[in-house]
Amino acid sequence: MAAFESLLDEALESWTGVRQGLIEEVQNVPASKFDFRPAKGVRSFQELVAHILEVAMMMTGELTRADTNFHRAPWPKLLQLHARPVYEARTKPALVKLLRSQVKDGERKFREAGELHMLQLIVRFDGEKGSRLGWLHHGIAHEEYHRGQLTIYERLLGIEPALTRLIRGG
Repeated sequence: MAAFESLLDEALESWTGVRQGLIEEVQNVPASKFDFRPAKGVRSFQELVAHILEVAMMMTGELTRADTNFHRAPWPKLLQLHARPVYEARTKPALVKLLRSQVKDGERKFREAGELHMLQLIVRFDGEKGSRLGWLHHGIAHEEYHRGQLTIYERLLGIEPALTRLIRGG
């Protein structure tokens, strides 16, 4: 078990671990299958990866501001304020590169903001108060949730998920 210097260190270690698993699932799917969507009206594999990045960039951008405000703009505009690079990443290599660089950039920004900043209360999307650190954990859970969706997409495509292969020892 790792010894952590702070609650922020522990949260960031969790986020980087979750992100690495997400990257492994994305790398596990051939680029030719990135347009797969399991049903009409549902995000494609690529759109789901882009969504994960949008939210992570918005989360990082808002939580590291002195004036965090999830009601700064309507949800689509709030994402656009922070996630411009996602809309330019249209290929598998570009998305994987952005998944890697965004988590590193995010970690740097959270460390610069500092643990005390992250322990301060904000107004969450639902209008309730919570800490920035609590919302970072919400963002980590968001990535895990969508990783689960990606593994279902993989199964529907006949691809064994990377995590399943790892657990099997493959």
